[in-house]
Amino acid sequence: MIRISKICRIRRFAVVAFIAALTCVVQARNVFADEAPATGQPLKQVEIWTTDAPPEWAFWQRQLINKLAPAAMEFVHKYTRPDGTLIWRDEWPGMDGSDDGYESFYNFPLYYALGGPAEIRDLSDKLWDAVTRQFTTYGQVHNEFDAYYDWMHHGESYTYFYFLSMSDPTNKKLRERAARFAGLYLGEDAEAKNYDPVKHLIRSPLTGSRGPRHVNTAEDWVTHRPILSEYPLPFDDIPNISSSADWDDDAKFPFILEALNKRMMQGDVPLNLTSTSLIANAYMLTGDEKYKTWIADYVAAWQQRTKQNNGILPDNVGLSGKIGENMQGKWWGGYYGWRWPHGLFNQLEATIIGGGNAYLVTGNADYLELPRDVFRLVEQQAKEVDGKIVVPHRHGDDGWYDYRPINPKYPAQLWYLSRDEDDWQRLLKFTKPEDFKTLNYHKAKGDAEHIVPWLGFLRGENPDYPVQILKSTWLETQRRLKEIRNDHTTPHEQDVHHWQKLNPVVLEGLVQTMLGGPNHIYHGGLVNCSVRYFDADRHRAGVPPNVAVLVDRVTDAGISLKLVNLHPTEARNVIIQGGAYGEHQITTVRQIVHYPHQFYQVDAPTFQVHLVPSGVGRLEIGLKRFANHPAYLQP
Repeated sequence: MIRISKICRIRRFAVVAFIAALTCVVQARNVFADEAPATGQPLKQVEIWTTDAPPEWAFWQRQLINKLAPAAMEFVHKYTRPDGTLIWRDEWPGMDGSDDGYESFYNFPLYYALGGPAEIRDLSDKLWDAVTRQFTTYGQVHNEFDAYYDWMHHGESYTYFYFLSMSDPTNKKLRERAARFAGLYLGEDAEAKNYDPVKHLIRSPLTGSRGPRHVNTAEDWVTHRPILSEYPLPFDDIPNISSSADWDDDAKFPFILEALNKRMMQGDVPLNLTSTSLIANAYMLTGDEKYKTWIADYVAAWQQRTKQNNGILPDNVGLSGKIGENMQGKWWGGYYGWRWPHGLFNQLEATIIGGGNAYLVTGNADYLELPRDVFRLVEQQAKEVDGKIVVPHRHGDDGWYDYRPINPKYPAQLWYLSRDEDDWQRLLKFTKPEDFKTLNYHKAKGDAEHIVPWLGFLRGENPDYPVQILKSTWLETQRRLKEIRNDHTTPHEQDVHHWQKLNPVVLEGLVQTMLGGPNHIYHGGLVNCSVRYFDADRHRAGVPPNVAVLVDRVTDAGISLKLVNLHPTEARNVIIQGGAYGEHQITTVRQIVHYPHQFYQVDAPTFQVHLVPSGVGRLEIGLKRFANHPAYLQP
């Protein structure tokens, strides 16, 4: 049986400067949801006093939470110096690489935020600063932010920064950096005029702390040329260029570079929508409305361009705001656009990230029409091949081509945000029934490849999934540790991607089972989830020691959550928050351990659970989604 009573809220942080900022955030959140309690009101408490044997998934979850830390330390010890810098070469040319340095440790602070040990948070800070120093020396980072690069690679870098903010919003240094970084796109840095506030456009595909990069040099591309030689050419009509192999030909590459500079580097591209995560991060740390306004204006500008272009997302907009300004009027052909280098997936990721961030900060689901327009566009060209629905992934002068299935993780991410039935039907169109029932584990560069079988579990089709994904996560960590121990390469034999391929902190299983959400889109997405946890006794992010949690149902109205205290003699107190950023209002809690079920009103972003020794319970939590202003507010 579960009882609810009121207890005092955990005392607020003592630092006066942070209290002022915190009050600003709370006030902003309360404007968004009239039901949200004013700061200082006590949390409601649920007491779970039923006991039982812990389920298998709980042991596996705790094993990961407890043992990823020594795996991370072994990795860091082998590949970094005492100051945290990577044991690598003294020089690294070009504009590519700082993202890979940050990617090597990007998810460490997220691991801490789930319940990893405090030393991981401190290590995360140290490694971020070390990578920043090292790549400043290489010339790629300027004023602590990448000098200029595209937002696919910025996104890979700054996900790390968002997780740092999420794990420790009281960190004054992080808060100052967040505002300064966002200011690069709000016109607040005289050196970096990246944004046109009148036309609501970012002025180049390559931007950063040195401003928009309208003219590239050969040195900018020197490290990336071998990689791009494996992709199609950006244009078919480049003088003296006949194949992608010409990227590696020193005599021919200048012709490719001239075409890039002339056609691609002046104006906006959909990929820049990923920058909304950087601005949302500043908003959630400060509560300043200017950041929300910027996100809403920028996403709306891309919606308007799509409408102006007959429902087609254009992939290039000139500095005047004209679609196809540098492409002879063509709406295709832009940097990371419909043709080059990847095609469709860049348009899906950027619009899901941008539309999702606008939804997050405004509560207006209409912004999700932006990614839906992309889906509808390619679905209009869909056809069936060998029993599979395939869509074009590229568009060029001869129309649509490169027909392949859509990776179902993209419609799954959209459905998770929207909970719209049409989005669910879209997901079903690009999956098979058995995809929801079977986990075929594979670790890609990102860590969000298994959304479909996870959704199958949430719908009751794969009850063993939690154990399967947690075991698979553990085995992947062990596989990477084995590679680390057998790695005898020298620094000059290691490419810039070396360490990110070996990072043993693998989190998809923990994110899915604990937070009730998919892991983030790797190239710059924020975490979107059902709930988040805080340790009430230790006053920190993450579940308390010995506690395991499992979200086993997700619906339009809320979630079902199992909680387990594996400690046989000590109670635990855990605070449960609606969403990663308090954006979801918790309306009700219903206990379903014994009949009759007890039903309680909460009407707050958070409530607290007291778990007796060996306590095991299940709660049904009602959620009013995106009802509150999001904030990195720690109760």
